[in-house]
Amino acid sequence: MGAKVIATSSSEEKLERLRQLGADHVINYRSILEWGRAAREFSGGGVDHVVEVGGPGTLAQSVMATRTGGHIALIGVLTGTEGAVPTATLMRKQIRLQGLTVGTRRQQIEMVRAIAANDLRPVIDRHFPLDGLADAFRYHESGAHFGKIVIEI
Repeated sequence: MGAKVIATSSSEEKLERLRQLGADHVINYRSILEWGRAAREFSGGGVDHVVEVGGPGTLAQSVMATRTGGHIALIGVLTGTEGAVPTATLMRKQIRLQGLTVGTRRQQIEMVRAIAANDLRPVIDRHFPLDGLADAFRYHESGAHFGKIVIEI
């Protein structure tokens, strides 16, 4: 879609899969602790948009990665629900930090239409039957998945 993608993971296997899917740069955040600085350098001065899934434990690095006037979409809190926010840097760089949740039914319908219109194919990791819902949650909790976990109803 024209975006330059910088992706992070602690798994070399997942980073390789991200490369195969077209990521322009990948960063192992366990071996490169200041991954926000690395992302900023890869992007030539800061990224435009960050999809932040970690929450308070990774937010400071996302702020470091973001360009002045950039945007961070906080969609996950894998590291917890409360923590320090680098407010001075957010203000200095005029970064927009937006918390996002699932959305409305109408927004879901619009998203599905956009996915179909653009022929996007989400990465599906595994399918579970409805009676295997507990197994699906355990699998998700393990962090071993790459892509979506589907529940078949």
